[in-house]
Amino acid sequence: MAYLITCVDKKNSIDLRLATREKHIKYLKKIKKKLILAGPILDKNENPVGTVLVLDFDNIERVNLFLKNDPYSKVKLFKSIKILEFKKVL
Repeated sequence: MAYLITCVDKKNSIDLRLATREKHIKYLKKIKKKLILAGPILDKNENPVGTVLVLDFDNIERVNLFLKNDPYSKVKLFKSIKILEFKKVL
């Protein structure tokens, strides 16, 4: 099962995001086979204000565990996280 995850950063948290970015990318690389898509959500000035992930995990519990251990989550970067079931067709 694939899951589409959107995470929205707290206001004025660009410095926290940038300081944690390298750890976050390293963390994503550990699950490369389960990672379908990853990238930042950008504001009108092309600054990152959130994250989009599409992950191929067996169940929602695995997704929640993955998110809990993400460096961005550990530093409390996100204001909100939304998880939706997703089906890749192309």
